[in-house]
Amino acid sequence: MTKFLVVIAAVVLFYYWIFKRWPWQPKISAREQAIINARETLGVSRFANRTEIIAAHKRLVAMVHPDRGGTNAQVHEANAARDLLLDELPDSVE
Repeated sequence: MTKFLVVIAAVVLFYYWIFKRWPWQPKISAREQAIINARETLGVSRFANRTEIIAAHKRLVAMVHPDRGGTNAQVHEANAARDLLLDELPDSVE
């Protein structure tokens, strides 16, 4: 029985090493992962509306602007996060 548990543990760890997720975790598409990353970048919830997304973007850009010690890459990342989240909103939501 102990050998069986060790083999199962080894298989699970091998699976994690190959796929970078546990076997019981659901698969997440690249688009869904990008949306999750965009929410984390802007610091908004998954229920954020257009106004909240734009306000969070303005706060972030004010912090990472090159004139304030940030980089162009950080501003581009903030812009991409904003655009992605705004594209995901339903058309009727303001």
